[in-house]
Formats: sequence, structure tokens, C-alpha cells
Amino acid sequence: MNINKPQLDIAIDSLSKYLAQAGVASRRKVVDIIKSKVVTVNGVVINEPGFKVSRNDCVRVSDNIVRSETKIYILLNKPKNCITTVSDERGRHGIMDIIAQEIKQRIYPVGRLDRNTTGLLVLTNDGDMALKLSHPRFEVQKIYHLLLDKAFTRNDMKTILSGVELEDGFIKVDEAQFFSDRPKNNVIIALHSGKYRIVRRLFEHLGYGVEKLDRAGYAGLTKARLDVGQWRYLTSAEITQLKK
Repeated sequence: MNINKPQLDIAIDSLSKYLAQAGVASRRKVVDIIKSKVVTVNGVVINEPGFKVSRNDCVRVSDNIVRSETKIYILLNKPKNCITTVSDERGRHGIMDIIAQEIKQRIYPVGRLDRNTTGLLVLTNDGDMALKLSHPRFEVQKIYHLLLDKAFTRNDMKTILSGVELEDGFIKVDEAQFFSDRPKNNVIIALHSGKYRIVRRLFEHLGYGVEKLDRAGYAGLTKARLDVGQWRYLTSAEITQLKK
């Protein structure tokens, strides 16, 4: 369920970006459209692509009103046995079922968690932000809590910090530690890689079975006050931070 009121995106964009995101044309083509003097903002002809507009402005192209899609940003604490994909041929329970009662716009998860992995997911219809959060070059950090089938050794802790070679390349974690109040088969790691099933494959490579895997942190976001199966809108401050 939603535990916060929605934070509407009323950010100011350039006119060219506004038109491109509204689907008028590509970013390059809308520049030509604007310079052809067929675009008005609040009744005034604008021929400067960098002119600043907000979603409260009335923007028209050749007298047709252009409405830029309201951006939605959601943080969801995914439960186990829940499918991350937008739709599932087999009709299995998915993350979209959790938000469907309130969210009618089409939004997408940023990246995926496999069916048995729990924890944080960001969902949005902001393609620019989705790219920044998912593309390897932006090095977004994720924090995972693991429950292993046996105690994790300190030698193996050193190994994952130094790095190991998997079938699809070299991987090492940024940080790794034990919980102070739990048995040694409970481990916390932080890493930037977004490769498929990378955490499970890393520990399986060292001979451990991963009994539980939970993403507790994502791009600086945490699960504070967000129980399993709950979701909330990101705050304006969180949105600003992610866009940086």
C-alpha cells in the first residue's frame, strides 16, 4: 500500500525537452519545430529551444495543446515470490499488482530482482532517470543482506573484497561485513555491478548457497519505514538526489 502522499513532478525543463518527452518528436527534431515559430507557451510564440517551461504552462504546437506526461517515482519493497516484470504470461503475482489499485499510468521497474529476492525496487516512467540508475557507467550502489547455508569465512570475505573471476568477467564488492548480532552466515555487502544474479553467482562460486537475499539499499535509498509489500512515492528531495 502507499504510505506517502504523491509528490508531483513540476520541475522546470527546457522547451525542447518538454516537447520531446511529450512525444512530439525526437529531441533533435523538436529544435527545428521550435525554430519554425509554431510553438507557443501561454499564448506567446517561442522560438528558443532552451526556453524554460513547467508542467503548469500551456504549451501548443500549431494550436494543438501538448501535455507532458506527469513523472511518477515509486519505491517498493518487493516481497518473495513476486515477479518483477510488467506482465507475466503465466499470470503469476507481480509488482504491478501491488500498485495497480492506485497507479493507472504505465510505469516500469528500474532493473530487476529475481522471484526469490526481496527488497528495494524503483519504478518510474522517467526514461532519463531509469537510464542513470541502470547503466553501468553511472555506478549505482546496491546494498544486500544475505543469509547463507553455512558460516561465511573471513578468508572468503577477503576474497570477495579482492575480487574473483566469474564466467562473465571480474567482480568484487565495495564493502562486506558481518552483522554484529547475528550468526556468521548473515552477511552485508555493497557493490555497483548490475549483472544478472551477480550476488547469488558470486557466493555460489565460493561454495555457498544463498537461502535469503534482500536488497536493503539502492542508490542511497533505504527501506526505512517501508515494510515488505509496501510502496511509497519518492520525496522531492530523493528525486533531486537521484537525478544528480
